[in-house]
Amino acid sequence: MPIISAKTPLKFMLLWILANFGGFLGSLFWIEIGERGEIGVVQAAIGGLAIALPQSLILKETIFTIKWIILTLAAWVLLTTIGIGAVGWSVHSSDILPLRLYFGAIHGAVGGFAISLAQSLAIRQSVSWAWQWIIVSSLSWAVALPVGYAVGITLHRLTRLFLGEVVGLAITWLMVAILTGMTAYRLVNR
Repeated sequence: MPIISAKTPLKFMLLWILANFGGFLGSLFWIEIGERGEIGVVQAAIGGLAIALPQSLILKETIFTIKWIILTLAAWVLLTTIGIGAVGWSVHSSDILPLRLYFGAIHGAVGGFAISLAQSLAIRQSVSWAWQWIIVSSLSWAVALPVGYAVGITLHRLTRLFLGEVVGLAITWLMVAILTGMTAYRLVNR
């Protein structure tokens, strides 16, 4: 018998963080972080796949796996197509911190809403938490993206390296993973 079973909160959280944060880091092999208009549809699709695939493996008992992957990917592509950008892989072009915080919260909420709305369509009907997933994901992105933007611009100014922006986005992904992971575990194991 394993020391940590698949159903424990710790194992779930570690796997969820690895899936989200690891998916983001892995996606950097194919996606170059840039400003909103610089990330294309193909890159958004690659990023969406890098996140959706490992998420679907963790949630496979409560979702329709292929639907989760396709709908998540479609949401990232839609966000990029309509001009919001590949939230989580693009930074706001403004160097003014209050504007970055404002647009980070708006883009995070809209992006989180679009992604989780798409994902909710893949949650099995027997699971009654689809609507809660939309709220949690939207709020998580609305909080994490401005924090990541603030860290990114601060590090960029201090180091004069764009790598600071990448670190800021990594913090965004880590925060989203932690915030959504806690709720996903609770909702999946009701």
